[in-house]
Amino acid sequence: MIDVANEPWLDDDEQKAWRNFLLMRRTLETHLTRHLQREFGLSASDFEILVNLSESETGRMRAYELGAATQWEKSRMSHHLTRMEKRGLIRKEACESRYPEIVLTDEGLAAIKACAPIHAGRVRELFVDVLGKDRMVALGEASAEVVDAVEKHERTSCSPEVRGFC
Repeated sequence: MIDVANEPWLDDDEQKAWRNFLLMRRTLETHLTRHLQREFGLSASDFEILVNLSESETGRMRAYELGAATQWEKSRMSHHLTRMEKRGLIRKEACESRYPEIVLTDEGLAAIKACAPIHAGRVRELFVDVLGKDRMVALGEASAEVVDAVEKHERTSCSPEVRGFC
């Protein structure tokens, strides 16, 4: 049996906050993804790639850059880009390096231009407006602190073979 007194368990308030955070994230993400799929035929993963490409200065990125931006594993990125290429949302272009550049196509640009304003409106309605300015600022600051803590943990506490997966 686990000795609760000597374990780093969450107290009731911490547990409630953590579980509410997880439920909120899943619920919001699922709801927004359903709208993207029904209204625009895009998955959340498609949207994430299209956003990253559309926000790059040239509309193109290397797959490893997309992997760093999305925190996806190499195989997931490769498979997803292949599916997006078959649908005409992106194309792979050879370049001087060994790895091709991922390029936003006209069709991909049209897709992100069509869905992004509506998606942003839903994020505003269901997240930004619900929290309000002060709580949004506090959440932004807290989120940055959590990301910093995770990155520090990866640098200092994770073994090399799990770094990036830790």
